[in-house]
Amino acid sequence: MTSYSDKGEKHEKGKFLSFDHITFWVGNAKQAASFYCNKMGFEPLAYQGLETGSREVVSHVVRQNKIMYVFSSPLNPGNEEMGEHLMKHGDGVKDIAFTVEDCDFLVQKARERGATIVKEPYELEDKHGKVKLAVLQTYGDTTHTFVERMGYKGLFLPGFHSPLFLDPLLSKLPPGKLNFVDHVVGNQPDEEMVPVVEWYLKNLLFHRFWSVDDKQIQTEFSSLRSIVVANYEETVKMPINEPALGKRKSQIQEYVEYYGGPGVQHIAMNTSDIITAIRNLKERGMEFMVVPDTYYQQLREKLQGSKVKISEDLDILQDLKILVDFDDNGYLLQIFTKPVQDRPTVFLEVIQRHNHQGFGAGNFKSLFEAIEADQSARGNLTVLSPSGEAEFV
Repeated sequence: MTSYSDKGEKHEKGKFLSFDHITFWVGNAKQAASFYCNKMGFEPLAYQGLETGSREVVSHVVRQNKIMYVFSSPLNPGNEEMGEHLMKHGDGVKDIAFTVEDCDFLVQKARERGATIVKEPYELEDKHGKVKLAVLQTYGDTTHTFVERMGYKGLFLPGFHSPLFLDPLLSKLPPGKLNFVDHVVGNQPDEEMVPVVEWYLKNLLFHRFWSVDDKQIQTEFSSLRSIVVANYEETVKMPINEPALGKRKSQIQEYVEYYGGPGVQHIAMNTSDIITAIRNLKERGMEFMVVPDTYYQQLREKLQGSKVKISEDLDILQDLKILVDFDDNGYLLQIFTKPVQDRPTVFLEVIQRHNHQGFGAGNFKSLFEAIEADQSARGNLTVLSPSGEAEFV
């Protein structure tokens, strides 16, 4: 596990402030938005569709504190771009948007360094003000939108209206208590992680923040490599993963195969009270990964030799199956949902940090073993031959 202190060069102008919103392309935006509201504690924020004059794409925007997700679906049979994306990838993340200062400058610098600009900077305007946006291509079919809000006072973006319907059930459910997007993880095929990392360093002036390799992260069957890139202010963190060859197919490789290439594997959402959050989310019917009780026996033994004191009750953490990772300075608490669609691709994480800026490396083995149990149930924990080909047993 390696942490990096060199932040690289700072933009002389323009900067990345935070995650703005994350857009999912899904088969049924109305139902996907409803799932996140009912199960994860989001609330409807904004809508764009036939009733607002959008004839090609419908979008439902949901929010929880600073987290905004947009679920978009094609309205017409002839929408080839969205149709092909859905056929290839299933429901998944199409775009990760950043709130930026000086969109024009950031796009110009990225262009000079060789980035592919999908949409040059353009402005949207309504009675609430103006927003400037631009779109860049990143790994696979995934894009990044730069959002310069220019004092915009509307609900979300120009062209969006208030939701058509507010579900009366939502106010009766316990709050999700999720605050902001902590990090967004992208999975790559083997040997494609470093080129993607280099893309962020070169084109967005991000820097290496943290990394682990397959010698540090492995189970009996599989392993991974991961490098986290971050903006200069370290408010945007993007772990980039790839599988490492093991005895059996890793969950990273399973993702790449079912998603049809590189893409967003999971979104981590930060909370300041993970115990209440997970109790409430479980009460709402959210399904999480389960680690065995032996994990907590080993955790108690490790903590005896540590300077760090966990302020939460370990019995409660064990009951809720919340994972703990720690070093000499602090600790983090985290838990992962099961995949949130039928394909074993995108899932979600809830994380609480106590002076610990890592990504749960101490839990990767336990998490992998839990995922491997699910992989086995799906018939996907296949044996790999020396060439890396799957052999069914």
